[in-house]
Amino acid sequence: MTDLCAEDLATIYAQPSPRVIAKARPAIDTHAKKFIEMSPFCVLATSGADGSVDASPRGGGVGFVHVAGPNQLLMPDRSGNNRIDSFRNVVEGSGFVHLLFFVPGIDETLRVGGRGSLSADPDLLASMVEFGKSPRAVLNVAVSEVYFHCGKALMRSNLWSSEKVPRSVMPSIVEVVHEQTGLGEPQSQEIVEELYKTQL
Repeated sequence: MTDLCAEDLATIYAQPSPRVIAKARPAIDTHAKKFIEMSPFCVLATSGADGSVDASPRGGGVGFVHVAGPNQLLMPDRSGNNRIDSFRNVVEGSGFVHLLFFVPGIDETLRVGGRGSLSADPDLLASMVEFGKSPRAVLNVAVSEVYFHCGKALMRSNLWSSEKVPRSVMPSIVEVVHEQTGLGEPQSQEIVEELYKTQL
């Protein structure tokens, strides 16, 4: 298998249309704001000082990411595995972040890019209580680029189909990690789901 080079790409892909280029906006407009306020889930991508890339799922109640202005987003950080790869990249790496927002039932997605910084200001944390808990930190994104992706990827994947894979086809994440590492005790999916409820 031969790897493609930059020159090869022009022979495979046509130039994007002017509309595709123009749809990248420098700020959050009415449509993007509405989409973010309907979204309970996004993927956060960051880059490290060594050029590595991290992509992390983030979720909460509908509109859990706050639109603080046309060029500012605030994302509360909830409990997780404490690896904090994303946040290390923000404070030690390039600082560039991209968010990809999803709204269940809508095939289009929204990409928002900018520079991130972190805050643990007590008043800010107190203003973002969810699931009875304050976030541990808040990601502040200085937004510089916003655009909608067409729905082809989600349509191809049939992501919002009512046909769901039964959870029983995979062992619980704790069972998987135990088998991979030999650490901890294997626990059933039922136990894991009950633990999740107390750790939101």
